[in-house]
This record gives sequence, structure tokens and C-alpha cells, in this order.
Amino acid sequence: QVQLQESGPGLVKPSQTLSLTCTVSGDSITTNYYYWSWIRQPPGKGLEWMGAIGYSGSTYYSPSLKSRTSISRDTSKNQFTLQLSSVTPEDTAVYFCARRREGYSLFDYWGQGTQVTVSS
Repeated sequence: QVQLQESGPGLVKPSQTLSLTCTVSGDSITTNYYYWSWIRQPPGKGLEWMGAIGYSGSTYYSPSLKSRTSISRDTSKNQFTLQLSSVTPEDTAVYFCARRREGYSLFDYWGQGTQVTVSS
């Protein structure tokens, strides 16, 4: 059973960098053909894909967030991390990590999500 768990601060001040970690169990983040994504949902809005890191370590970002987003991984801990810089209250959202297999459009495993609020 694959499990993903998000962790990080629930409150971030404007202009600071939001940093979240997704810890994966039941699968390796280096397993061929799998991509590990960050997705968020602002209050009252739909899901927004932010970016992903692939099994080879390649990264992919949403064009709208690319200038502020960085995704990295620690294979020794089987974790991948999101950093979002220069946050504003509009970055307040529930943040999810999720897995998707290459060639498939759906995410098959999700974390439970973590609420991040941007406020002074």
C-alpha cells in the first residue's frame, strides 16, 4: 500500500518561502515511470497542479508558478519537497502530494493534504 504524507508549517508570513515535505512509504520515489506531484486547492476553488519530480529526478512546473516554485527530493529518506517563494495570501490553500504513472492522466495515490495559511 502506497502512502504519502505531507508535513510542514501551517502558517507562513507574506513574502516568505513556503516549504513542504512529502514522505512516501510503500514505494520508492525512484521507481521507473512514476511522477510525484504537488497540487493545491485554494478555498472555494478547484485543484491546481503546481509541479512534479520524476523518477529520474527531472522536474516539471506549472508555467504560472514556475518562477516561484522549486521541487527537490531526498532519495535516502524517500521524500520530495516543495518550496514556494514570495508567498501572498493568495497562496493560502490545502496542499497535496500525489503520485501519477507515466502515460496515465489520473493520480492514483494522494496524501491527506495539509492546510497552509499565508498571513501576517
